[in-house]
Amino acid sequence: NPAGTIPVMTDGDLVLTESLAINLYLARTYGGILGPRDEAEDARMQTAALHAATAIEPHSVAILYAYAEGRADTPEGRAEVATCTERLARPLAVLEAHFAGHGALIGDRFTVADINLAEILRYAQAHPRLLPAHPAVDRWLHACQARPGFKEMWGKRLAEPA
Repeated sequence: NPAGTIPVMTDGDLVLTESLAINLYLARTYGGILGPRDEAEDARMQTAALHAATAIEPHSVAILYAYAEGRADTPEGRAEVATCTERLARPLAVLEAHFAGHGALIGDRFTVADINLAEILRYAQAHPRLLPAHPAVDRWLHACQARPGFKEMWGKRLAEPA
C-alpha cells in the first residue's frame, strides 16, 4: 500500500488498498452469489458501501474507540458517544425499516453489501444499548455474525498478536 497501511490486495497488475473496494472487487470478479447479479445490483452495492463508509463508519469507529480506550465513562467520552449516537439515528432508522421486512441488504440474499455493512456496524456494538434499540438491525447483524465465514474470520482475528 503506498500509504504504508493495511489492507492491500493485488490481482495481477491491479493494486487496491481500501477494504470496501477490495470486497466489492472480489465479489464482482470472483464472488459468485456474493457478487452482483447485474449492473443495477452492482450500483446498489457500491451505493451501500459508500453510504456506510460516509454516514455510519466515522461514528461507529468513534464509538468503538471511546469504549476501547475507556473514555466512554468520562464526561467528554459520554458526550462524544451521545453525539455519534445522534448522528447514527437517521441511518439506523432507515436500516431498521429495511431489515424489518428483508433479511439482507440487497436482493434478499446475503451479499458483499451485507459483509461490508456488518463490519462497519460491528464497531458500534461497543455501545451496549445502541443496536439493541434497533431490533431488526440487531437481528440482522447477529445473523451475519453467526455465519461460518464470520466465525472463522473472527477466530483468526482474536488469535492475532496484540
